[in-house]
Amino acid sequence: MDYQKINAEVIDTWCLDGWQWGQPISHEIYEKALKGQWGVYLTPTKMVPHEWFGDLDGKKLLGLASGGGQQIPVFTALGARCTVLDYSAKQCESERLIAEREGYEVEVIQADMTKRLPFEDGTFDIIFHPVSNCYVEKVEPIFRECYRVLKKGGVLLGGYDIGINYIFDETEERVTYSLPFNPLKDKKLYEDSVKNNWGIQFSHTLEEQIGSQLRAGFRLTHLYEDTNGEGNLHAHNVPSFVAVRAVKG
Repeated sequence: MDYQKINAEVIDTWCLDGWQWGQPISHEIYEKALKGQWGVYLTPTKMVPHEWFGDLDGKKLLGLASGGGQQIPVFTALGARCTVLDYSAKQCESERLIAEREGYEVEVIQADMTKRLPFEDGTFDIIFHPVSNCYVEKVEPIFRECYRVLKKGGVLLGGYDIGINYIFDETEERVTYSLPFNPLKDKKLYEDSVKNNWGIQFSHTLEEQIGSQLRAGFRLTHLYEDTNGEGNLHAHNVPSFVAVRAVKG
Protein backbone atom coordinates (compact mmCIF):
# COMPACT_ATOMS: atom_id res chain seq x y z
CA MET A 1 0.00 0.00 0.00
CA ASP A 2 1.11 3.57 -0.72
CA TYR A 3 2.65 4.87 2.52
CA GLN A 4 0.50 8.01 2.35
CA LYS A 5 -2.65 5.89 2.35
CA ILE A 6 -1.31 4.08 5.41
CA ASN A 7 -0.68 7.41 7.13
CA ALA A 8 -4.13 8.74 6.33
CA GLU A 9 -5.73 5.64 7.82
CA VAL A 10 -3.49 5.74 10.91
CA ILE A 11 -4.33 9.39 11.57
CA ASP A 12 -8.03 8.54 11.26
CA THR A 13 -7.59 5.96 14.04
CA TRP A 14 -5.68 8.45 16.18
CA CYS A 15 -8.54 10.93 15.83
CA LEU A 16 -11.03 8.31 16.98
CA ASP A 17 -8.77 7.56 19.95
CA GLY A 18 -8.72 11.21 21.07
CA TRP A 19 -5.46 12.40 19.50
CA GLN A 20 -4.68 15.93 20.72
CA TRP A 21 -4.34 17.34 17.19
CA GLY A 22 -7.53 15.72 15.95
CA GLN A 23 -10.03 17.28 18.36
CA PRO A 24 -11.93 20.32 17.03
CA ILE A 25 -12.26 23.49 19.05
CA SER A 26 -15.31 24.21 21.16
CA HIS A 27 -18.01 26.76 20.39
CA GLU A 28 -16.66 28.86 23.26
CA ILE A 29 -13.18 29.08 21.70
CA TYR A 30 -14.73 30.05 18.37
CA GLU A 31 -16.76 32.78 20.08
CA LYS A 32 -13.60 34.15 21.73
CA ALA A 33 -11.87 34.26 18.33
CA LEU A 34 -14.75 36.34 16.99
CA LYS A 35 -13.93 38.83 19.77
CA GLY A 36 -10.24 38.85 18.90
CA GLN A 37 -9.11 36.48 21.64
CA TRP A 38 -7.25 33.65 19.93
CA GLY A 39 -4.13 31.54 19.61
CA VAL A 40 -2.97 28.74 17.31
CA TYR A 41 -0.03 26.35 17.25
CA LEU A 42 2.47 25.29 14.60
CA THR A 43 4.40 23.21 17.15
CA PRO A 44 3.35 21.52 20.40
CA THR A 45 3.51 24.24 23.09
CA LYS A 46 4.19 27.76 21.80
CA MET A 47 1.47 29.86 20.22
CA VAL A 48 2.33 31.56 16.95
CA PRO A 49 2.87 35.31 17.44
CA HIS A 50 -0.08 37.28 16.07
CA GLU A 51 2.28 39.59 14.18
CA TRP A 52 3.40 36.66 12.03
CA PHE A 53 -0.04 36.77 10.39
CA GLY A 54 -0.80 40.45 10.04
CA ASP A 55 -4.41 41.41 9.42
CA LEU A 56 -6.30 38.29 8.32
CA ASP A 57 -9.52 40.02 7.33
CA GLY A 58 -10.27 39.22 3.68
CA LYS A 59 -7.06 37.21 3.19
CA LYS A 60 -7.10 33.91 1.30
CA LEU A 61 -5.58 31.28 3.56
CA LEU A 62 -4.65 27.65 2.87
CA GLY A 63 -4.43 25.25 5.79
CA LEU A 64 -1.97 22.71 4.39
CA ALA A 65 -2.28 19.36 6.21
CA SER A 66 -4.11 21.46 8.79
CA GLY A 67 -7.43 19.65 9.10
CA GLY A 68 -9.16 18.81 12.35
CA GLY A 69 -11.21 21.89 13.13
CA GLN A 70 -8.58 23.56 15.31
CA GLN A 71 -6.98 26.41 13.35
CA ILE A 72 -9.23 27.00 10.34
CA PRO A 73 -12.28 27.98 12.44
CA VAL A 74 -10.13 30.56 14.24
CA PHE A 75 -8.84 32.04 10.99
CA THR A 76 -12.37 32.16 9.62
CA ALA A 77 -13.56 33.97 12.75
CA LEU A 78 -10.82 36.55 12.10
CA GLY A 79 -12.16 37.20 8.60
CA ALA A 80 -9.95 34.97 6.43
CA ARG A 81 -11.37 33.08 3.45
CA CYS A 82 -10.13 29.59 4.14
CA THR A 83 -9.33 26.42 2.26
CA VAL A 84 -8.02 23.32 4.04
CA LEU A 85 -6.25 20.40 2.39
CA ASP A 86 -5.71 17.20 4.36
CA TYR A 87 -5.56 13.50 3.46
CA SER A 88 -7.31 12.30 6.63
CA ALA A 89 -11.03 11.70 6.15
CA LYS A 90 -11.64 12.29 9.88
CA GLN A 91 -9.74 15.57 9.90
CA CYS A 92 -11.73 16.77 6.88
CA GLU A 93 -14.98 15.65 8.49
CA SER A 94 -14.19 17.71 11.59
CA GLU A 95 -13.68 20.81 9.45
CA ARG A 96 -17.07 20.37 7.81
CA LEU A 97 -18.82 19.71 11.14
CA ILE A 98 -17.39 22.83 12.81
CA ALA A 99 -18.24 24.98 9.79
CA GLU A 100 -21.82 23.70 9.89
CA ARG A 101 -22.03 24.21 13.66
CA GLU A 102 -20.79 27.80 13.49
CA GLY A 103 -22.45 28.72 10.20
CA TYR A 104 -19.51 29.67 7.99
CA GLU A 105 -18.21 28.47 4.64
CA VAL A 106 -14.90 26.66 4.15
CA GLU A 107 -13.48 24.76 1.21
CA VAL A 108 -12.38 21.30 2.36
CA ILE A 109 -10.22 19.20 0.04
CA GLN A 110 -9.22 15.65 0.94
CA ALA A 111 -5.93 15.22 -0.92
CA ASP A 112 -2.26 14.29 -0.61
CA MET A 113 0.12 17.24 -0.25
CA THR A 114 2.93 15.27 -1.92
CA LYS A 115 1.04 15.66 -5.21
CA ARG A 116 0.70 18.89 -7.21
CA LEU A 117 -1.60 21.16 -5.24
CA PRO A 118 -4.99 21.65 -6.97
CA PHE A 119 -4.73 25.45 -7.12
CA GLU A 120 -3.71 28.07 -9.66
CA ASP A 121 -0.45 29.98 -9.31
CA GLY A 122 -0.63 32.90 -6.88
CA THR A 123 -3.91 31.89 -5.23
CA PHE A 124 -3.22 32.43 -1.51
CA ASP A 125 -1.99 35.19 0.79
CA ILE A 126 -1.04 32.80 3.60
CA ILE A 127 -0.27 29.09 3.99
CA PHE A 128 -0.52 27.64 7.49
CA HIS A 129 1.39 24.36 7.64
CA PRO A 130 1.66 22.81 11.14
CA VAL A 131 3.93 19.84 11.87
CA SER A 132 3.10 17.27 9.20
CA ASN A 133 5.96 16.85 6.75
CA CYS A 134 7.38 14.22 9.11
CA TYR A 135 4.87 11.93 7.34
CA VAL A 136 6.42 12.68 3.95
CA GLU A 137 9.62 11.22 2.51
CA LYS A 138 10.60 14.19 0.32
CA VAL A 139 9.85 17.72 1.49
CA GLU A 140 11.38 19.89 -1.23
CA PRO A 141 8.51 19.42 -3.74
CA ILE A 142 6.05 20.58 -1.07
CA PHE A 143 7.89 23.87 -0.56
CA ARG A 144 8.09 24.45 -4.30
CA GLU A 145 4.33 23.99 -4.52
CA CYS A 146 3.78 26.34 -1.57
CA TYR A 147 5.84 28.96 -3.36
CA ARG A 148 3.87 28.48 -6.56
CA VAL A 149 0.39 28.85 -5.05
CA LEU A 150 1.27 31.86 -2.87
CA LYS A 151 0.90 35.41 -4.14
CA LYS A 152 4.01 37.57 -4.34
CA GLY A 153 4.71 38.69 -0.78
CA GLY A 154 2.61 35.77 0.53
CA VAL A 155 3.53 34.14 3.82
CA LEU A 156 4.30 30.50 4.63
CA LEU A 157 4.01 29.62 8.32
CA GLY A 158 5.38 26.15 9.04
CA GLY A 159 6.12 23.87 11.98
CA TYR A 160 8.86 21.25 11.55
CA ASP A 161 10.20 18.27 13.50
CA ILE A 162 14.02 18.57 13.52
CA GLY A 163 14.60 14.80 13.85
CA ILE A 164 15.90 14.15 17.36
CA ASN A 165 12.66 12.44 18.41
CA TYR A 166 13.33 9.59 16.02
CA ILE A 167 16.49 8.27 17.66
CA PHE A 168 14.84 7.37 20.98
CA ASP A 169 12.60 4.59 22.23
CA GLU A 170 9.12 5.52 23.47
CA THR A 171 10.45 6.38 26.96
CA GLU A 172 12.82 8.92 25.36
CA GLU A 173 15.59 7.52 27.55
CA ARG A 174 17.36 5.04 25.29
CA VAL A 175 18.93 5.78 21.91
CA THR A 176 17.46 3.07 19.69
CA TYR A 177 17.53 4.23 16.07
CA SER A 178 19.91 6.09 13.80
CA LEU A 179 19.22 9.04 11.54
CA PRO A 180 17.93 9.42 8.93
CA PHE A 181 14.79 7.60 10.04
CA ASN A 182 13.22 6.21 6.87
CA PRO A 183 11.03 3.10 7.13
CA LEU A 184 10.91 2.79 3.35
CA LYS A 185 14.62 2.02 3.35
CA ASP A 186 14.84 -0.11 6.50
CA LYS A 187 12.76 -3.26 6.94
CA LYS A 188 12.97 -3.25 10.76
CA LEU A 189 11.89 0.38 10.94
CA TYR A 190 8.94 -0.38 8.69
CA GLU A 191 7.93 -3.38 10.81
CA ASP A 192 8.26 -1.36 14.04
CA SER A 193 6.24 1.50 12.55
CA VAL A 194 3.38 -0.78 11.52
CA LYS A 195 3.44 -2.80 14.76
CA ASN A 196 3.34 0.31 16.95
CA ASN A 197 0.78 2.18 14.81
CA TRP A 198 3.17 5.11 14.30
CA GLY A 199 2.33 5.56 10.67
CA ILE A 200 5.21 5.77 8.23
CA GLN A 201 7.23 8.72 9.50
CA PHE A 202 10.50 10.28 8.34
CA SER A 203 13.17 12.40 9.98
CA HIS A 204 14.23 15.55 8.16
CA THR A 205 17.21 17.77 8.87
CA LEU A 206 17.09 21.54 9.11
CA GLU A 207 19.28 21.54 6.03
CA GLU A 208 16.51 19.73 4.15
CA GLN A 209 13.66 21.80 5.51
CA ILE A 210 15.12 25.30 5.68
CA GLY A 211 17.34 24.74 2.66
CA SER A 212 14.36 23.59 0.59
CA GLN A 213 12.48 26.77 1.40
CA LEU A 214 15.45 28.94 0.44
CA ARG A 215 15.94 27.05 -2.82
CA ALA A 216 12.25 27.48 -3.62
CA GLY A 217 12.75 31.25 -3.37
CA PHE A 218 11.45 32.01 0.12
CA ARG A 219 12.97 34.60 2.42
CA LEU A 220 12.98 33.56 6.08
CA THR A 221 11.92 36.34 8.46
CA HIS A 222 11.30 34.72 11.86
CA LEU A 223 11.69 31.42 13.72
CA TYR A 224 11.45 29.91 17.19
CA GLU A 225 12.21 26.53 18.75
CA ASP A 226 9.83 24.35 20.76
CA THR A 227 9.84 21.13 22.77
CA ASN A 228 7.59 18.06 22.67
CA GLY A 229 5.40 19.44 25.44
CA GLU A 230 5.74 16.25 27.48
CA GLY A 231 8.17 13.37 28.09
CA ASN A 232 11.84 13.10 28.97
CA LEU A 233 13.19 15.43 26.28
CA HIS A 234 10.68 18.11 27.28
CA ALA A 235 11.64 17.69 30.94
CA HIS A 236 15.23 18.49 29.96
CA ASN A 237 14.17 21.44 27.74
CA VAL A 238 15.51 19.78 24.60
CA PRO A 239 14.15 21.57 21.50
CA SER A 240 12.73 19.13 18.99
CA PHE A 241 10.68 21.42 16.72
CA VAL A 242 11.11 24.71 14.95
CA ALA A 243 8.47 27.13 13.65
CA VAL A 244 9.39 29.32 10.69
CA ARG A 245 7.87 32.34 8.97
CA ALA A 246 8.90 32.68 5.33
CA VAL A 247 7.87 35.14 2.63
CA LYS A 248 7.60 34.68 -1.12
CA GLY A 249 9.91 37.14 -2.86
